[in-house]
Amino acid sequence: MATLAYAYKGRDGAGKIVKGHLDGSSEAAVAGRMRTMGLSPIEIVESANGTGLSKEIKIPGLSKGVGLKDLAVMSRQMATMIGAGLTLLRTLTILSEQTESKPLTAVLLNIVRDVEGGTSLSDAMYKHPVDFPPIMINLVRAGETGGFLEDSLETIAKNFENEVKLRGSIKAALTYPVIVLIMAAVAVAAMLIFIVPTFKSMFDSLGGTLPVPTLMLVWMSSVMVWLAPVLIVVGIVFAIWWRANKNTERVRRTVDPFKLKLPVFGMLMKKIAVARFCRNFSSMIGAGVPILQALHIVGETSGNWVIERALHSVADSVRQGKSIAEPLAQSPVFPPMVTQMISVGEDSGSLQQMLSKIGDFYDAEVEAATEQLTAMIEPLMVAVLGVVVGGMIVALYLPIFQLTTVIQNQGS
Repeated sequence: MATLAYAYKGRDGAGKIVKGHLDGSSEAAVAGRMRTMGLSPIEIVESANGTGLSKEIKIPGLSKGVGLKDLAVMSRQMATMIGAGLTLLRTLTILSEQTESKPLTAVLLNIVRDVEGGTSLSDAMYKHPVDFPPIMINLVRAGETGGFLEDSLETIAKNFENEVKLRGSIKAALTYPVIVLIMAAVAVAAMLIFIVPTFKSMFDSLGGTLPVPTLMLVWMSSVMVWLAPVLIVVGIVFAIWWRANKNTERVRRTVDPFKLKLPVFGMLMKKIAVARFCRNFSSMIGAGVPILQALHIVGETSGNWVIERALHSVADSVRQGKSIAEPLAQSPVFPPMVTQMISVGEDSGSLQQMLSKIGDFYDAEVEAATEQLTAMIEPLMVAVLGVVVGGMIVALYLPIFQLTTVIQNQGS
């Protein structure tokens, strides 16, 4: 029998009216599921949402998935409701009804259905690897196993909130330089394609020999007329290829080490990677995840192939009964201060606390570095924009200046 979507209205144990959507083979099946959720059915009608012309259109590659901020809010709310004594199923149902993120609502409805069928929360999340990061799934699994799910969710919320804050500070710092760069590129292209050809026809009518800067500008204009469409097509093709291949081993092995060697930005990326590693590793250890499993997960979520390879070496060292700090010291990504503090944490039995302090320190370092980078880039971008656009204007008017000088000399 086909599964249909139903909109329901029910009353919970406290007498509150609850609305939502459930999938089922019939109204009776939906009513049965509502009773297992602690709801007394009031109204059940077949929902048009998801069928016919009312179906939500999702374009592959363009539809927005579940964001990290949504996951942070969800984890914080789940921890609060579970701490208040609500059942997991009731908590998930409330979250699916009140969240403003449509992708998260759809995922939570699937998770509610799986949990109702006896699946654990972590296993239900595991079915949605695109929406839930590995670190979240494993922290939830550790909380379920150890009986401290509320604490695990609090850890996830804090971790994701710090990550969102870090990303926000970086985006805020780089927004202005990127906008200026785009405006400069558009202005230069527009001048070369539309304005310079107009001046070129005027120069041809004047006759004579054009100055070298003007000749170079005219040549660039003639090239840009056919080069601009080619660059646009190449850019689109590259964007499609990059989106499909950026996470492959071959591309990451080549690109990720290059990122860390970039001037100025390379050091910033190292600090971001170290902050993320320490924060995630501290969360995993605090939740009771085994060291080897934690290292594997942290490596996957590090965002850089170099760090992932380094953590593989650390895992091999741990299997042999050696320390974590020793192989980390051999990697160029981790500064001596980090490896020494980790070594002290291992010796004193306070590795989690030490990692947390390192993560907080490098979060502050990243924030300070982005502010310094912005302060340095902004005037530099303005100067470059002024030189480029001003130079083009001078090159355009240079023949007119020369012609005016010639006329004045002839008149005198």
